[in-house]
Parts: sequence; C-alpha cells; structure tokens
Amino acid sequence: MPIRDATPGDWPAIWPFLHRIVSAGETYTWDRDVSEERAREMWFPGPPGRTVVAVDADGTVLGSAKMNPNHMGPASHIASASFMVDPGHAGRGVGRALGEHVLEWARAEGYRAMQFNAVVETNTRAVALWRSLGFEVLATLPEGFEHPGKGYVGLHIMYRSL
Repeated sequence: MPIRDATPGDWPAIWPFLHRIVSAGETYTWDRDVSEERAREMWFPGPPGRTVVAVDADGTVLGSAKMNPNHMGPASHIASASFMVDPGHAGRGVGRALGEHVLEWARAEGYRAMQFNAVVETNTRAVALWRSLGFEVLATLPEGFEHPGKGYVGLHIMYRSL
C-alpha cells in the first residue's frame, strides 16, 4: 500500500473522515466540535513533524498519520504519532501499514522510542494493533476519557523502544 507525504491538496480527502472520527467522540481526545481550520493546523505539524497518507492504486486516500517528537528539549528523542483511517476502508490493513511506516520513519530519524499518550482503552482494535507492533501499555489513567456511550473509561499510555 503506497504511503506518501501528505500535501495541502490531500486535506479535502482527509477532513471528512477525520471530522467523522473526532465528532463521534469515541477514540480521540480532541474537542468533538473542532473546526476544520484548527483540525488542519493540528494534523499538519511543522518540522520536525510529518504527515503522510496511505492511498490505493487509484490514489484514493485511505488513511493518514502524523508524527512528531513527543516532547521538546531533552525529551525530544521520543517520537509520537496519531492515526486516522477512513472507516469506509477499515479492516484492509491501512492502520498497520501506517503504523509500520511511522515506526520506520522514527528509527530513520534517530528516535529512541515511540510513545502514544492517549489510546482509549475501549478502542480495542487500535490497542490490539499497537500491541502486535510491539507496544506495551505502561499505564492506564483510570476514567481519563469520557466516552459518549460507555461513560468514563481508561486512557492508555503505550510505548515501545526502537
């Protein structure tokens, strides 16, 4: 599955599924009513951050990931990333391809580890995917996330060395 750097021209394909996922309020810690402008700013971080898209043979955007240092200064050797897969293309390996790509990028950039700060524990598909790629749950913040249907649920901090 081709994965390439995202361009501003990809935003019209990313925004509909990003908006759908965020407004559902089940997996992302963003404000559910995030504006399109603010979402674009957050999804396209400046250097050293990077945003990519996974596309099919026809060039259709299937999903996207953004990657960046998790912290600055003396903690900038730890990478982080966020992922969005168009729900219409779920179950086709898009998340795995993006996850593998992000890990390769982080290694090539000299990061020592990757940390995900906020994986909602009820997002069991994502938790299983990250575990299969070598991540472990370091801690779970009890009731750290307010799920619209399940109430307060845990928020995992997941980590793997590179």
